[in-house]
This record gives sequence, C-alpha cells and structure tokens, in this order.
Amino acid sequence: MKNYCASNSGGAYLHWNKTGKSWQDPLDRLIARGRSKLGRASATLATVCAALVGLSLLGGAAAQAETAQGTSPATPLQVRLGYPADAKLLILNADDLAMSHSEDVASFAALEQGWVSSATVMVPCPWFTEVAAFAKAHPQADLGLHLTVTAEWETYRWGPVAPRNLVSSLVAADGYFYPDPTGVVAHAKPDEVEIELRAQIDRAISMGLQPAHLDAHMHALYASPELFAVFIKVAREYKLPIRLARNEKLFQLRISQMMPGEPITDAIFSPGEDVPPSGWMDYYVNLVKSLQPGVTEVFVHLAKDDAETQAIMVNHVGWGAAWRQREFDVISSPSFRKALDDNHVILIGWHDIRKLLKP
Repeated sequence: MKNYCASNSGGAYLHWNKTGKSWQDPLDRLIARGRSKLGRASATLATVCAALVGLSLLGGAAAQAETAQGTSPATPLQVRLGYPADAKLLILNADDLAMSHSEDVASFAALEQGWVSSATVMVPCPWFTEVAAFAKAHPQADLGLHLTVTAEWETYRWGPVAPRNLVSSLVAADGYFYPDPTGVVAHAKPDEVEIELRAQIDRAISMGLQPAHLDAHMHALYASPELFAVFIKVAREYKLPIRLARNEKLFQLRISQMMPGEPITDAIFSPGEDVPPSGWMDYYVNLVKSLQPGVTEVFVHLAKDDAETQAIMVNHVGWGAAWRQREFDVISSPSFRKALDDNHVILIGWHDIRKLLKP
C-alpha cells in the first residue's frame, strides 16, 4: 500500500510489500497498493498539509468505530500522558533491529544520540544476541519487539523461534517464514501464530530485554482480523501497548477489536517508494513542520550502505541499503533536528504510553 498521506486517503506508507507483491484483507478486500501521491518531485509542504487536513476526516471515522466499542476518544492521548492539548508528541521509532550488524550499529547510534526515541527488535534474526547485549548495557533504552512472521529477502532468510514442528503452518517450503503477509494469511493457523509470538517475547525477556511495546514486521499481524486477534490477545496478556494509528486504513480496520482505554496514536507516517532520493530531506522536514497536536509515530529503517546491507537486500531498491543510509543521514542531520526544535515537537517513547495500561 502506498498511501503516505494523500488528502483523499490519509495514512502512512506501510511496508509489507517489500517483495513487490500485494495482499488483500480477507475481511473486505479493500486494502490496495497504490494511494500515495506524495513525492513526485519532492515532498512539498503543501502536499503534506493537505494530507493532514484529510487526517481529521479519517480520524473521525476511527473515533466513531471506537465509540461503538465503548472507547471514548474524548480525552486526547497527549492529555492522558500529562501534556497540554496543543502538545505535539512524536515517537520516532527505528524498525528492524537485529536484522543485521549494520542495522544494529546505525540504530544503536541513533538511540544513544537521541536521534530516535524508540526501536523495535526482530527476535528471530541472526543479530538478536547483539541487541540483547545492548539492552542489558542500556536498561533505559526504549526497545519494543518487531514481532516477525515474514522473511522478505531473497538470499537472507530466517524462521521461527518456536520448534518448527509446533508452527509448521508459518513456514514455506524452504523451511523459513513466508516472504510476505500473503503467505501468512493464506497458511498460518492462529494457534500456531500465538505459539510463535509468545516464543519471541519469552526469548527476548529471557535474554534481558524487557519490551516497551509490540508491533509487527511488514505489519503482517494486521493483515487479517484473525491474525490481529491473536496479536492483541498476546499483547494484553503481557501488558504491552501496540502500534496502531487513527489515520491509516489498515489500522482503522482493527480499531473495532480494541478495548476501552487502550492507547491508539493519532497518526503514523513513513516514506514510500515514490519519494525520490533527492526529496528525502524535504519529506521529513515538511512532515515535522506539518505535525498536528497529538501523538504521532514516524518509523524509520536505519543501516549503513555497506557490503553487508547490500548483500542482504540484493535486488531491493525499496527499503534497501541506500534507502536505509538515507534515513540515517536525515534523522541525524542538523536540519531535521532544527525542524523538531523550531516546531516545538516533543520526542516520547513507548515506555511513556505503556504507563497508561492498567497493571
């Protein structure tokens, strides 16, 4: 789905389709790939502003869905967190930790320098032990889990943490996870998904990583009501908030499955493939300038454009090595930091939101 924030659709670019394949939600077959209009030449401020005007309409529809479930949207999330109603709160999250050493090095630097406020970790990936060691050495780091049931790269693959004989519906013919959510929706049995999600969380905790929140790699666990039901069940039992936002269609479809009082951010954003490399800085700076009061999440993917990353992401321009280097360069740049300061944006983490959950 390419739907960064065109005013007729709202939303973030959700990166499940790194393989170039698409899936549709079995519930309504309405999720489609192409909606974004941003970035034909550069991410202009006017385009982002128009998009965020559309956000209010989509947020209203999401709020109606919440009201039907008994969740009152009357108190803004930023107020629940102790901030004034006009506060602009931003969670700047680095996805994909543990995918590679390069990903870890770039993300660790961003966390230590305060360039990002949180990050999410892929427990099944080969470099997870490096992240676990970082978590032990940095107990205040805001680390969540990027629950993983897909493995998208052509020659760099991973599989389940749970024994394969217990989660056989989650693995493709090669013994690894399916490359995209299409395969997960088609084959995964909910009870086996639950076994794997618990295995990933328990592995993280056993190695000293206490997660602050949960989200899903390639947003695969939002791909059907059945998968999301397992996801939110596990999150509730571990008392962890999840990534969810009011402005994105994929997430809006799942709001009706939430319980009263469970925190939902107002918006989520990330660039799509139609933002050209020359427009990367404009995209992020203009996005910051256009942030509205509330709680917004922006997710990034950070790595060095080095031999390791290039080998892993061979034949993938989208979310590939150069892409991740660009994101690192932007979020660490003085221009981006100045935009945050000039627009009075306050960085928060998922630890803050987790405090809203009942013990």
